[in-house]
Amino acid sequence: MDKYIRFDWAAKRMLRNKANYGVLEGLMTVLLDEKVTIVELLESEGNQEQEDDKFNRVDIKARNSKGEIILVEIQQTRELYYLQRILYGVAKAITEHIKLGNKYDQVKKVYSISIVYFDLGKGADYLYHGQNQLIGVHTKDQLELKTRSKDAIGMVSATDIFPEYYIIRVNEFNKVATTPLEEWLDYLKDGNIRDNTTAPGLAEAKEQLRYLQMSDEERRAYDRHIDNIMVENDILETKVIEGLERGRKEGLKHGLEEGRKEGHKEGLEEGRKEGLEEGRKEGHKEGLKEGLKEGLKEGIHTVAKKMKAHGLAATEIAAMTGLTEYEIQEL
Repeated sequence: MDKYIRFDWAAKRMLRNKANYGVLEGLMTVLLDEKVTIVELLESEGNQEQEDDKFNRVDIKARNSKGEIILVEIQQTRELYYLQRILYGVAKAITEHIKLGNKYDQVKKVYSISIVYFDLGKGADYLYHGQNQLIGVHTKDQLELKTRSKDAIGMVSATDIFPEYYIIRVNEFNKVATTPLEEWLDYLKDGNIRDNTTAPGLAEAKEQLRYLQMSDEERRAYDRHIDNIMVENDILETKVIEGLERGRKEGLKHGLEEGRKEGHKEGLEEGRKEGLEEGRKEGHKEGLKEGLKEGLKEGIHTVAKKMKAHGLAATEIAAMTGLTEYEIQEL
């Protein structure tokens, strides 16, 4: 069986040649489920902000089955903040390919195709598709806006304008290829192309991307590329593990700190409640004691007054009540 060059290498080094456009057109046709024809590959200074950025990202100006011009961005960059990278790439594709002074109706729809050869995250599928929509919060209907095209007023929705995103998780594909899309996944993952394939683009790839067709120097560079991918995946996995461990430690530290704060707060509240309760008890106890004392004193004074009124001598009253003769005289 022939050995074929992996797509990530081919997209970097070979498929930018106009003679090989059929391979890229086939992938886009299968994904978008309509015939796509490349008009040109777009290069810009913005693509070269990083040394390898222009090789990890392919901007394509193409025409769909309705004759509309679309922009397609294919990227393969390996990094942790992948969704942010996708959004950044789409924004660049839009802004780089509209001329200064153009009206907004010149903004073209962008399809972002991300081919991922590493563990991107959690998910059971090998192909994910997403797009922004404007949906009524209460009515659940889709908002459509008026627009003018060729002197006619029409209606467009967000799906007609906003970018669409495709993420192909190559390593998650483990099926027997029976459809054109599955044949493409089989090629993207393991470099397999069936002899009798009819999948768009794969017949061209079968003819143009044979490993043995490369020169010795190209084969050595390609083999180094495959080795580097394994190293990059190991490094990325290590970064993910390190990130998780840092997150765990930070979470534990934060949790302990929050726990101390909450414990201190709850302790103060509990202490305040217990203090108030204890204070009430002590106050009640002291009040009873003071009340009994005052009540006894009042009672003795009342009895002494009655004894004095009946003509008893102050000495006799003092002996029976415990009051002083001076206190008796003051009654």
